[in-house]
Amino acid sequence: MYICNVFSEIIVMEIIRVKDLTFSISIPEVQILERVSQVAQRLTHDLEGKNPLFLCILNGAFMFASDLMKRVNLPAEISFVKYSSYQGTQTTGNVKEIIGLNQDITGRCVVIVEDIIDSGFTMQHLVTDLKALNPAEVHICTLLMKPGNLKVPLDVEYCAMEIPNDFILGYGLDYDGYGRNLPDIYTVVEK
Repeated sequence: MYICNVFSEIIVMEIIRVKDLTFSISIPEVQILERVSQVAQRLTHDLEGKNPLFLCILNGAFMFASDLMKRVNLPAEISFVKYSSYQGTQTTGNVKEIIGLNQDITGRCVVIVEDIIDSGFTMQHLVTDLKALNPAEVHICTLLMKPGNLKVPLDVEYCAMEIPNDFILGYGLDYDGYGRNLPDIYTVVEK
């Protein structure tokens, strides 16, 4: 079921149903892209001359990484790692590495590109794993962060937006695999 408002030829889905949950739009695509551009400008400035390796965390960060990389104006590489700690709408607390890093990062500037930092356990695990591979530096770049739910200390240098501790989907984030393709971000309103 979709309830839509139509403006000219653009259809904005304000309320959507995904599986058994109802969501309403909370962050429109235009606002997301504005914030992504701001983060990209900071990264471009801060990492000039460092030949960074951007490490996209799959599956959720693929849209953010794509839009970010289009806006970062410096020589850089991108690679992908898949970590997961979610099942349904809850974090499991158990981090599983599914796809590993294939590049040698010794002496490299590494930028982790994440969709959302919730409890911080997944990111803490990843940072620990990466530092064991002797990079010159590791930076954390996230689209979204839930500071009210953070359980571990993290140095998040690049955060596009802070959000409340609600379950969300869209713009790469999912609910049991669904909703990643939505260009906006939606917040659950009814379970």
